[in-house]
Amino acid sequence: MRVISWNIQWGRGADGVVNLSRIIDRIHALGPFDVICLQEVATCFDGLAGGNAEDGLAVLSAAFEGYGVIHGPAVDMPGDSGRRSTFGNLMLSRLPVAAVFRHLLPSPPERDVLSMTRGCVEAVVMSAQGVPVRVLTTHLEYYAPGQRLAQARWLQQRQAAVAMATSFPILEREKAGPFARPVMPAAAVLCGDFNCEPDSSAWQAIVAEHDSESPWRDAWLLCHGDAPHPPSVGLHGADWPDRPYCCDYMFVSQPLAAAVRNVCYDALTDASDHQPVLVDLDLSLTV
Repeated sequence: MRVISWNIQWGRGADGVVNLSRIIDRIHALGPFDVICLQEVATCFDGLAGGNAEDGLAVLSAAFEGYGVIHGPAVDMPGDSGRRSTFGNLMLSRLPVAAVFRHLLPSPPERDVLSMTRGCVEAVVMSAQGVPVRVLTTHLEYYAPGQRLAQARWLQQRQAAVAMATSFPILEREKAGPFARPVMPAAAVLCGDFNCEPDSSAWQAIVAEHDSESPWRDAWLLCHGDAPHPPSVGLHGADWPDRPYCCDYMFVSQPLAAAVRNVCYDALTDASDHQPVLVDLDLSLTV
């Protein structure tokens, strides 16, 4: 199973120009992928630098034939000419999709600090081997550190709660109708732009670094040991940031830790201010 995660900055490249075809071409060149997870997908949003209110959802959905589309905007507001302007996450899956969840992440207020509503898209996909895997993609707060930490803790708690619920017996009313309990495997991939560096408080909140029972593991460390994470921003002279560092990750749950075969960052493309992150999983090794 191959998954790619990429903050595409609404298609704006390091040259400041919005060109979604470059994003699409690069994903096709790196693929094929079973699941494509994109952050900062904009739909009909005026005022975004370098763009012209492109319908990113329509363009990206049309570019990947045979993929199911799961749109999870965290921002949804009236736009011009009766259109809705949205901004957030997009998941495309060529695997069958079971349950889907769209979460708004916690955002405790911080005085005089800029912030944006943040979300997480979660879907259960059925792999070619018949193994169900939950895939979550998200984009955490950048400016408000307290919100970012609260969001990281929520992601840790979400996985811990799902893992606990797998041991609960199914009640009679959970077998059919709206109360039906969906397939919710503990095996999961969490990816996206976390707006924090390795070993930061938010990163540690996700992996609970000193807790052997932590529900999330950093897939890069599983695959590459103590090797530093490659930079995922700041490589190609965009107007942000002022130095290269890593803030985009692939995490896997404990049941998938042994399945991680490779994690890599594509350092070559300049089609966004972020670099894509890829993970390959051998699901025959899940426990």
